[in-house]
Amino acid sequence: MENVLVHACCAVCSAYPIEKLRELGYNPILYFFNPNIYPPDEYNRRLEELKKYAQKKDVELIIDQQEPENWYYAIAGLENEPEKGKRCLRCFEYRLLYTVLKAFQLEYNYFTTTLTVSPHKDSKAIFKIANELAQKYELKFLDIDFKKQNGFLKTMQIAKEENFYRQNYCGCEFSIFN
Repeated sequence: MENVLVHACCAVCSAYPIEKLRELGYNPILYFFNPNIYPPDEYNRRLEELKKYAQKKDVELIIDQQEPENWYYAIAGLENEPEKGKRCLRCFEYRLLYTVLKAFQLEYNYFTTTLTVSPHKDSKAIFKIANELAQKYELKFLDIDFKKQNGFLKTMQIAKEENFYRQNYCGCEFSIFN
């Protein structure tokens, strides 16, 4: 099985992608890099739940240094953008860049993201960003739209069975009230 580094934002969004990637013959390695998640209690809650689920599913979880100040710098000037706007695209690019750099460092050929399981995320935009980064770093992005083929319903069913905490916003403080 080929390792694939999987950018993961939470246990809910990771549940079905783990299964799907294993079905496709990949060994998913979860990568938690989400300096956008606010406040710290929310960040910790999502991380702890993902740790428990990764352990239960026997999936390696890599947790990278979170430096929110760098994320704020990256999205500076876009704070008032609407949800699904330029701020979100910059946020995707920022987190996927770190995913690519980690995959490159670990000498993994493949990477992907759980972001596409959400019906609130623009998978085509995510694919465009990720494929540009993949080309630049000579890696392969698995452009799987995890919400397709009832993927979103499947991940919600797993979340219900596992009694996962389900957040009501993407994680960034600018989306809390949108």
